[in-house]
Amino acid sequence: MFSRLMPREGRFFDLFNAHAAQIVEGGRALVQLFTNFEAAAVHAERIDTAEHTADKITHETIALLHKTFITPIDRDQIHQLITNMDDILDLIQDTAESIVLYDIRRTSPEAQQLAQICQMTCERVKTAVGLLSNLRHPEAILKTCEEIDRLESDADRVMRSAMSRLFREESDVKQLIKLRSIYELLELITDRCEDVANIVEGIVLEHS
Repeated sequence: MFSRLMPREGRFFDLFNAHAAQIVEGGRALVQLFTNFEAAAVHAERIDTAEHTADKITHETIALLHKTFITPIDRDQIHQLITNMDDILDLIQDTAESIVLYDIRRTSPEAQQLAQICQMTCERVKTAVGLLSNLRHPEAILKTCEEIDRLESDADRVMRSAMSRLFREESDVKQLIKLRSIYELLELITDRCEDVANIVEGIVLEHS
């Protein structure tokens, strides 16, 4: 009985890493979707698979949280981290579904650039989360979090430029509405990545 109450610290970090791997998979599929609309359904299905896999990991993490007597980091931080990570993939899935449902056949350089920024922030989320199991070297984690913040700011700038050009140059109202929605979803993905970075940064600062 007592053994079941003992902490299983490594399991949480394993689950974080497994979830982060699905985030990267979703980010890569998103970029490929924006560069190959002919195979949009295929890439959207890849994203769906990643999102469903990540959902299971999230549920497993929360279940483990309820069973574990002593956790390696604060219980609320574990819950916040895994749920915010899950939000990233939910938004990636929303973006892919919108492209398919809106039947978007053409996009813009800004949309492709935003998708690439999303992929880069997803990759850095994976890096930051992967470093959490060793808090003796916080500098690398904090540097990665700073990179995520910088990429989120880049996404904001691209978003403003994209919106400006969209309203100046797009004569098709339906296309304008579709692209505006896609731009906003892409920018939100980087916002959620920044939320994860802020949680990770808080964990590091608390334990350093």
